[in-house]
Amino acid sequence: MAVPQRRISKTRKRMRRTHFKLSVEGLVTCPNCGEMIKAHHVCPKCGYYAGKAQYLDGKLVKEEKKAAPAKKSSKAKKATKEEAK
Repeated sequence: MAVPQRRISKTRKRMRRTHFKLSVEGLVTCPNCGEMIKAHHVCPKCGYYAGKAQYLDGKLVKEEKKAAPAKKSSKAKKATKEEAK
């Protein structure tokens, strides 16, 4: 079994370990709220992804549009014409 001949000093050991560090990569600011988030992820604060659509609980929340008036079918048109006579 290999045994070191001399003790490694604290300075030498710490200098060797200076490269063993964690780095925070891939953080960007959310274009909607400005919070720091992981790149290509839904913002946990506001629920937006790439500033385009809102996601809540993993589901896309569609913005409600104003409902257009319903078109009458041809049968309904005939019935209204007959009532008008």
